[in-house]
Amino acid sequence: MSPMFHLAGLLHARGFAVTVFHTDSNAPNPSSHPEYDFVAVPDGMPAAKQDVVKVIEHVLALNRSCEEPFRERLAALLEAPGARDDVACLVADSHLLTLMDVARQQGVPTLALRTGSAASFLCFAAHPMLCEKGYLPPQESQLDAPVKEMPPYRVRDLMGATRSGHEHDIASELLSRAVEAMRTSSGLIINTFDALEAADLAAVRRDLAPPVFDIGPLHKASPAASAASSSLLRQDHGCLEWLNSRAPASVLYVSFGSLASVGSADFVETAWGIAGSGQPFLWVLRPDLVRGDTRAALPDGFDAATVGRGMVVSWAPQEEVLAHAAVGGFWTHCGWNSTLESVCAGVPMLCRPSFGDQMGNARHVEHVWRAGLSLEGELERGKVESAIRRLMQSEDGEEMRRRARELKDRAAESMALDGSSSINIGKLVSYILGL
Repeated sequence: MSPMFHLAGLLHARGFAVTVFHTDSNAPNPSSHPEYDFVAVPDGMPAAKQDVVKVIEHVLALNRSCEEPFRERLAALLEAPGARDDVACLVADSHLLTLMDVARQQGVPTLALRTGSAASFLCFAAHPMLCEKGYLPPQESQLDAPVKEMPPYRVRDLMGATRSGHEHDIASELLSRAVEAMRTSSGLIINTFDALEAADLAAVRRDLAPPVFDIGPLHKASPAASAASSSLLRQDHGCLEWLNSRAPASVLYVSFGSLASVGSADFVETAWGIAGSGQPFLWVLRPDLVRGDTRAALPDGFDAATVGRGMVVSWAPQEEVLAHAAVGGFWTHCGWNSTLESVCAGVPMLCRPSFGDQMGNARHVEHVWRAGLSLEGELERGKVESAIRRLMQSEDGEEMRRRARELKDRAAESMALDGSSSINIGKLVSYILGL
């Protein structure tokens, strides 16, 4: 949702009017975006469960349930006087193939927004090949084997590498539909930038007929939209004042995003690992973070063990936190939004991916950009302590911090007037006007 609103803000600032079609579930707050028009599309769906398989099934079912309501609401918009000539295009998430088909049937050009990396798109597109060559569905004994056709990936880093049987089948369906949406669109917008993924972007362009616009990082490009205004969770800005009292680069920021969850044993080991590291920390602890627990209560004794050096909040203004001078490291699930925000802030990462493209993102953080390290395998508090100290206190960690600062500079250069992303934004605007 954040990249979509960032893109809306970018286009609105360049003279486009914006109408937002949204489902009943996870509906944005129109009052946060008074400059846009909002059209609700009834979805008739129960809330999605946290389990990734349930989320995939939810996305596929959402395509079906929203098809007719979206058709009706788009037709009504197009029937307004002069509207058909005024509507330039539909920009849709690449997982909404059904709705993109509806728009094309009504004569509206479609652009697909890919909110992940260029590398993850290549994994989507390579899925049939990966299945044909036996990498997927995965075999336990082969999880650490390299994928020779797609370095730096191992089998365990691939999309769907933890799935088999029915789970593998529905993941394959989701990936194939997303690739079809991107290939049949009038153009693909990717939230990345050339200096971060030059080779992968070149490969995407070779693979796709439609033009590709890498215009990221979108949270830096948009003057109007912000993560705060698109967030579905209430942000605690008090943590910024707390950060003001901490030494530069001393605080470990811990957040596993809005969807990822952990088991109770991992949660306890994480807590005691953070406590044992001795490192100042800011921990985002969503009430639903722990599977099967609605309150994510910290273990007895944690507060006493960390008194005076930590803060726990239910949600944080992440862009502002990462940009704060006191933050020296980010323990992240490696969702693409979080990864890109950390890159742009020049903050090295401790990676603990959970599902989807997160494993591949973590692989790039550690082995391509060398701006962090991964925490793999079963969590144990001693291993957690060691990883935190390595990131925050060692010479290795300082080298990761230096690499992270270099990536920050590259991101800033891409958004300069003559930078690659700024140039591509101009190309995108011209392209939309010519559709």
